[in-house]
Amino acid sequence: MSNNRIENVSVHVLPVLPYADNALAPVISANTISFHYGKHHKTYVDNLNKLVAGTEFAGLPLEEIIAQTVGKEDKTAIFNNAAQAWNHTFYWSSLTPNGGGQPPAVLKQKIEASFGTMDACKKELTAAATTQFGSGWVWLVQDGDKLKVVKTGNADSPLTKGMKPLLTIDVWEHAYYLDYQNRRADYVNAVIDKLINWSFAANNLS
Repeated sequence: MSNNRIENVSVHVLPVLPYADNALAPVISANTISFHYGKHHKTYVDNLNKLVAGTEFAGLPLEEIIAQTVGKEDKTAIFNNAAQAWNHTFYWSSLTPNGGGQPPAVLKQKIEASFGTMDACKKELTAAATTQFGSGWVWLVQDGDKLKVVKTGNADSPLTKGMKPLLTIDVWEHAYYLDYQNRRADYVNAVIDKLINWSFAANNLS
């Protein structure tokens, strides 16, 4: 009985969205959120729970599962689902209704020190997001004292490269296709202009 109780406590749970499912409209519709969050993100969490049940990864936080399975062929499915569960949770927090605009001063200073201007940073984010081939993610990261824009394919994450993610934009087709079809650049530009959560990024600075 106690084993079942411990297993139930350690199960990964789909986190609650930080806003209503229609709060990001019209940039991201409630219809897209219902599929992206309610189906895709939920499936990664559910699959992960099935894959780690009864293994040495049961009960571990997502970050530890990612660190222990990256690059291991026999653990690819566990890595993909753990990383995608983490990436999506981070993505939802990287967006906020009435976002965009200017970042908090502490972040703005670091952005200007690393990129020259805010516009240069936004241009790098946009270029990386629109040129990522196939599925993946674009990230603003802290790498030592410097901020960088990096992109990762499929489920990969800057966590596996020793960088600290500050925010991310999902460029898998399921993130935008219902609203924008093949116009990825329109989705990316709208997210950066109107939804990006600079305060969340500032809070992630170390």
